[in-house]
Amino acid sequence: MSPAARRRAIGLAIAGVIFAIDQYVKWLVSVPLRLRERGVIDLLPFFDLRWTENYGVSLGLLRADSMEMRWALIALTGLIALGVFVWMMREKALGEVVALAMVLGGALGNIRDRKVFGYVIDYADLHFGEFRPFLIFNIADAAISIGVLIILARSFLSREKPENPANIAPES
Repeated sequence: MSPAARRRAIGLAIAGVIFAIDQYVKWLVSVPLRLRERGVIDLLPFFDLRWTENYGVSLGLLRADSMEMRWALIALTGLIALGVFVWMMREKALGEVVALAMVLGGALGNIRDRKVFGYVIDYADLHFGEFRPFLIFNIADAAISIGVLIILARSFLSREKPENPANIAPES
């Protein structure tokens, strides 16, 4: 297997695993734990499972209050996921492939929720007293956020080093 094919396979595998874990945990909180009926399950002093139906995207933006808006959000996020997929398939650095795979797997999990239920199931509530550093989220959201942070960190920290000025011939 060529290095490019290996990177692509790794990326697709990571995206698939993230998608599967996300969907499995959403099934766990929905069916066996019946979180929707229970509302909240207190786990730790700083972490609860709390049923939330997210009809929008990040920070509640672009709320899908109608069937048309729901499908528009599916189309928009699907196009973004397609762009991430193409970028991942072309990427040469394994670190970037892993980060893009995290974004892709998470995006696919949330797209599936929106298609099947009309909303994204969020349940993870991290809080310190009344302070919540994040909105209620899910594994897909966490994977997307971590993937984006990796991409940003790599873009800032792994800049191309300029050629050594001593090796550059002066222009005449």
